[in-house]
Amino acid sequence: MKALVAEYTVFNEPDLAPEGAAMLKVLSESFERCGYEVFSPEGGDFSEELKRLAPLCDVGIVVAPDDLLGRFTKILEDNTRSLGCGSLNITICSNKRRTGDILTMHGIAVPREVDSGVRIIKKVKGVDGQNMRLSDGIPGDDEFGQEYIEGEHISVSLVGSRLVGDTCNSYSGRPPLVLALNRQYIERTEDGHYRYLGGETPVEHPRADEIIDTAVKTLNVLGCQGYTGIDVVVADKVYVVDVNPRPTTSLVGIAAVMEEEIADILVESSKGNVPEEVHLNGRVSFDTKGGVKRL
Repeated sequence: MKALVAEYTVFNEPDLAPEGAAMLKVLSESFERCGYEVFSPEGGDFSEELKRLAPLCDVGIVVAPDDLLGRFTKILEDNTRSLGCGSLNITICSNKRRTGDILTMHGIAVPREVDSGVRIIKKVKGVDGQNMRLSDGIPGDDEFGQEYIEGEHISVSLVGSRLVGDTCNSYSGRPPLVLALNRQYIERTEDGHYRYLGGETPVEHPRADEIIDTAVKTLNVLGCQGYTGIDVVVADKVYVVDVNPRPTTSLVGIAAVMEEEIADILVESSKGNVPEEVHLNGRVSFDTKGGVKRL
C-alpha cells in the first residue's frame, strides 16, 4: 500500500515550515507503522508534484494554508482516495467571514463583526492568526474586525466521518470522533499582534461537554470530514473563532499520547468506520517546532 503525505509550507513558506515539518513527520511515521510506503513532494511546483504522486498512491492527505488547501485537495480527490475534508467544504471554511455567518445562522456563538473601536482585526483568509491583532485601526482590504472576547483559548481536535465523495460505499452516519481538547498557548505582543506558540493536550475542563457539543455541531454544520481543528474562546459562551479543515499542530502532541495510529483512524474514517473513542496516556505540551514535553 502507498500513501501520499503532502505538506505545503516545508518548501514554500519559511515562517510556517517548522510547524509543517512537525506535522509531516508525525503523519508519515504513522503511515509507515501502518505498513504504507510513504511518498511526499520533494520541492518544485507543489500542484505538479501532487498530480505526479497522487495517481501512484492508494490514499493521500495534504496539509496547506487554508486559502490554498481547497485546490490542492481537489487534485487528490481527482487522482486518489483523499483522507481530508472535501475541497468544497474547505473553500467555505477558508473564508472566516463566511464561516462566521453560516455558524451564526445555525445558533453557534461567533464573535460579532464590528467596524469601530478596539477589536480583533484578522484576515478574511489566513492561517495561524497571520497578522491578527487587537487594534482600533482600519482593517486592510483583505481583513475584517470582530469583537474582542476575553476568555480561555481552547481547541478541539476531531475526525469526521465520510460525508461526501464515495457516499454509496462509505457513508455510515457515525458521529465524529473527538480526539482531544487542547489548551492553546497564545502570546499578545506589545503592539497587539497575536502569536501561536503551541499548547498542551489533553486537557480536562469543567465545561468540556459544552465545548465538545459546540465543536461537533460546527463540524456537522460545515460538513467537515477527516481531521478538523476547531478553535474556541471559552467565556460567557463558547465562541468559535476559527475552523481548520485539516491536521493542525495539536496533532503533534496528541500523537505522542495516543495509543491508536492517526493514519489508521484517517483511513478508516474515510470509509465511514469512525472509532468511538481513542485512548490517551498522560499529558504533554508541544511547540510549533515539533518539540513535545511530558507534563
